[in-house]
Amino acid sequence: MRSAKSDGRGNYCPFQASWHSRRAISIVNVSVSAMAAPVLFSTIEVTRQVFYREALSYAIVNLKPIVPGHVLVVPTRVVPRLADLSGPELSSLITSVQRVGNVIEKAYGGDALTVACQDGKAAGQSIPHVHFHILPRKFKGDFFSQRMDDIYPALEKSEASLPRNFLESRGTLDHQTEPLRVDADESRPPRTLEEMEKEATWLKTFFSRHERNE
Repeated sequence: MRSAKSDGRGNYCPFQASWHSRRAISIVNVSVSAMAAPVLFSTIEVTRQVFYREALSYAIVNLKPIVPGHVLVVPTRVVPRLADLSGPELSSLITSVQRVGNVIEKAYGGDALTVACQDGKAAGQSIPHVHFHILPRKFKGDFFSQRMDDIYPALEKSEASLPRNFLESRGTLDHQTEPLRVDADESRPPRTLEEMEKEATWLKTFFSRHERNE
C-alpha cells in the first residue's frame, strides 16, 4: 500500500507527494540551521554558556551566580516583553523553565526553586530580552537559608549588573559609560568563559540522561 498523497479522489498524486516531501525537508533544514546559529542574549553572544537548547528557547549559565546553579532561561527570538512572544514561543519558554528547573534542582541538591522574571524596564529588567532566573534553594547550606526573602533584593542587584557583567567578561566594557556599580554584587567575582563553559558542559549531561530515561 502506497504511503503517498492522493489528489483528493483517492488517486496517487506524485507531484503532491513530492511537494510535501520537499516541504518537510525544508522545515527540518530550517530547524537545524536555527539550532546551529550563534546564540544571542539581546546583542551579546552567549553560545559557549548554553547548556540546554530548543528551537524557540535556551538556557545559559550565569557569569556571577547568586547561588550555585543560578541560570537563565531565554526565548530564542530577541523581544523585551512576555507579551511580545507568540503562543508557541511562550509555550516553549515555560516548558524550558520547568525542565531546566527540574534538572538544576537535582544537579545542585536543592529542596526548591526561586523562579523570577522582571518583565520590562520598570520591573527592573536590565537587558531588553525576556529571561527567567532559576535558582536552586536549600533549607540548609543556602546562603539565604536563614532569611529566605533576602534573595529577592540580591536578585534585583544581580539583574541590574547583568549588562556590565557580560560586557566586562568579553573585554568590551566602555569604562567611560559603564553602568552603576552594585556594591553587594562586587563581592562575587565574575567567572571566565572557560569556567562557564565547563559548567555548561557538565549540565548538558543531565539532559542527556533524562532523554535516555524517557
